[in-house]
Amino acid sequence: MLQSLHIENMAIISSLDVDFSNGLCAITGETGAGKSVMIDAILFLLGGKPPRDILRRGAERGMVSAVFSDVGAACASYLTEMGFCGQDLTDDTELLLQRSLDQNGKTAARLNGRMIPQTILRELSRYLVSVHGQADNQLLLQQAVQKQMLDGVADFGEALARYRGCYQKRAELEHRLSETARDAAETARLADMLRFQITEIDEAHLKPREEEELLAQRTKLQYAEKIAKQTAFAYHVLYGSEKASAFLIFERAASALAGISGVIPEAESLAERLTAMRYEIEDIANTARDYGEEVEGDPTEVLNRVEARLDLISKLERKYGKDISEILAFRAKAAERLCLIDHSDEESARLTAEIKALEAQMQTLAAQCHAARVAAAKELNGRIAAELAFLDMPSVRFEIAVTQKESFLPDGNDDVCFMIATNKGEAMMPLSRVASGGELARVTLALRSVLNDRDGVGTAVFDEVDTGISGKTARKIGMKLSEIGKKTQVLCVTHSAQIASLATAHYKIAKAEQEERTVSTVSLLDDEGRVAEVARILGGISVTDTQRRAAAEMIGEGEAYR
Repeated sequence: MLQSLHIENMAIISSLDVDFSNGLCAITGETGAGKSVMIDAILFLLGGKPPRDILRRGAERGMVSAVFSDVGAACASYLTEMGFCGQDLTDDTELLLQRSLDQNGKTAARLNGRMIPQTILRELSRYLVSVHGQADNQLLLQQAVQKQMLDGVADFGEALARYRGCYQKRAELEHRLSETARDAAETARLADMLRFQITEIDEAHLKPREEEELLAQRTKLQYAEKIAKQTAFAYHVLYGSEKASAFLIFERAASALAGISGVIPEAESLAERLTAMRYEIEDIANTARDYGEEVEGDPTEVLNRVEARLDLISKLERKYGKDISEILAFRAKAAERLCLIDHSDEESARLTAEIKALEAQMQTLAAQCHAARVAAAKELNGRIAAELAFLDMPSVRFEIAVTQKESFLPDGNDDVCFMIATNKGEAMMPLSRVASGGELARVTLALRSVLNDRDGVGTAVFDEVDTGISGKTARKIGMKLSEIGKKTQVLCVTHSAQIASLATAHYKIAKAEQEERTVSTVSLLDDEGRVAEVARILGGISVTDTQRRAAAEMIGEGEAYR
C-alpha cells in the first residue's frame, strides 16, 4: 500500500506531504485546488511521461517520492529477479520510490536510494499501483486491452507461452522461405553475381596473414641495397676477414690463455668462455650474411611482384572486407547462399514442411488457449453482470465474446470483445458502441471489483470515477469502492458527497496564496472537518445547517460499510 507521499515543486504544489491509511481514502477539494496535480505526480512517479509545464515555475528541480509497505510476494519476487536481493526482500518490505525532474526535462528514478532505469520503474509500478481515470476508461474500449484483461484471469498453463514460441519460430521460417522463393530472374542474377565473387576470390589464392608478410617483404625490398651493404660489412668484420676478423681475434686470444692454463688454472675457464663467444660471433656473422642474401633475383623485379600482389589484395578488400580473413569469410557466406539458391526447391520444401508441422502444433495450442479463455469468460460474465446490476444497471447483460479466427495471431487465434446490452430488449453490442461515460466508469469499477483479488496490486487509484453519475448510483459506487478498500487500499478523487461520506479516511486539498504565489496543501479531516467538507460538496454558494445535518447523517450511515 501507499504509506506516504511527498511532492515538491510540481505545478501549484510547492511542498506537500501526506500519509495515507488503509481502506477507502477520499480526496476532495474545490476545482483547481490541486487534485489533478496530485494524480499527475503519482503517474509521474510510476514512470509516466511528465505533463507539460508540471515543474513549478522558477524551480530548478521537482521531485515525487513515496513509501510503499506490504508490497506483496509478486513484487518482492520481481525485485529479487532484478538484482535487489541484497535487501533480504519479503512481501512486507518497505520501498522508497523517488523520481525527479529538472528544468531540461531530464528525469531520474531511485529505489531505496539506488538508481533504476525507466524500464524497471514502469514494470515495478505494475506491482504497486493501478490507476483508473477517464483516459483509462477509454482504453477499456480497445479490444486489445479487453483481451489482455481476460488473459490476466485465464489459466493457460504452459499453452500460451509455448504458442508464442511457435509463433515466433514460424515467423522466422516464413522469412527464410520468402528469401528462398524470390523472383526467378532476380534469383538468377543473384546466383551469377555470387559465382563471380567466389571465382574472383578463389583465383587470388589468398592465404591467412599473407598481407602482413607481403608488407614486411616490401619494406625489406625497399631497403635491399642498404641491407646488403650493412650485412656484408658485419659479416666481414666478424668472420670474413682473414687477418683481423673478430672470430680470428677471439680464436687467438683463447689459444693464448689456454697456453698458460698449466700455470694459472683459472685461465682455462677464460679460454673456454672466449671459445663460446667465438662460436656466437660465427653464428651472428652467418645470420647477418643470410639477411643480405634473402632476395633471390633482381630486387626491383621482386618488389614489383610484391606491389602487384598487394594491389590485388587491396582491390579485393575494397569489395569484400577490410582484411583477408573478412574476404575469406565473405567467400564462405557467398558459397552458402549460392548453395541455398542451387538447392532452393529442396530448401523450400523443407521449410514448408517445417512450417506446416509448426502450424499443426500451433493449432493444438491455440485450441487450448481458446478453451482457457472461454472458461475464464464464463466465470467473469455472471460476476460482472451482478456487479453492474448492483451499480444501478439492473437490466444490463454483459458477455465476454471469445471468437476463433482462421488466422494465427501472436497470442492465439482468438478475438475478445466485451459485449453489453444496457436495457432490456436491446441486442448485445460491443462496449465501444454502447457505453456512455457514466456506464463506462461503472463497467471499469465492476471489472476492478471482480479482478481485485487477481492482480496482487496493493493500491488502486480512481480519478473522478463519479463522472456523469449522481444520487443513488454514486452512493452504490461508493459502497463498491468501500468493499474493494477492505482488501486493497483505494485512493479516490471525487466530487461526490455520496462517495466521500463512505471513506475510511477523508483528505482535503485546498489552495491558498503565500508570498504572492498559489500553493496547494492537503490535510486529513477530523470528524468535524469531514462534515463541513461533505456539506460543502452537497451545498451551493453557502452551506446551511440542513446540509450539515444531511452530511453528518450520510457519514454516520456510511459507518456500516467502513
